Amino acid sequence: MIKLLPTLTIIAAIGSGVVGGVFFAFSNFVMAALARLPVPQGIAAMNSINITVITPTFMTALFGTGLVCLVLIAGAIIGWSQPGSFWLLAGALIYLVGNPIVTIVFNVPLNDALAAVDPDSTNGAALWANHLSQWVMWNHVRTVTAIVAMACFIFALL
Repeated sequence: MIKLLPTLTIIAAIGSGVVGGVFFAFSNFVMAALARLPVPQGIAAMNSINITVITPTFMTALFGTGLVCLVLIAGAIIGWSQPGSFWLLAGALIYLVGNPIVTIVFNVPLNDALAAVDPDSTNGAALWANHLSQWVMWNHVRTVTAIVAMACFIFALL
């Protein structure tokens, strides 16, 4: 397993970078653009994104990188005396907590609530305003942790 760690670390760095880039785009301009739309259109657009994002490619990047991180955690602990083990463990933990876990615990429930609301209702407008602040805040967490994890994986390889 120790021999596979460099390859898995490269895969984790690429996966973290891809995921961080997607979340970076949402944090920096996609959500701002949706916020400029009338409430029903913003909700409809976000609901559409939430459906179309569920693709094998993106799910592999997000959750497949998480699976690789589980292997990297084991490898870092087993090979703790090896150079870069600290960075490997740090990157894997940061990615797992900041991306798959934050997504499942915070972002997905916010998306589910948005999908269940009538976009034309007063409740829809209130939920959309909350979504724009809370979802984006948690997306910032995902963005930063994916980028920090990628940096840790690169440090582990150096």
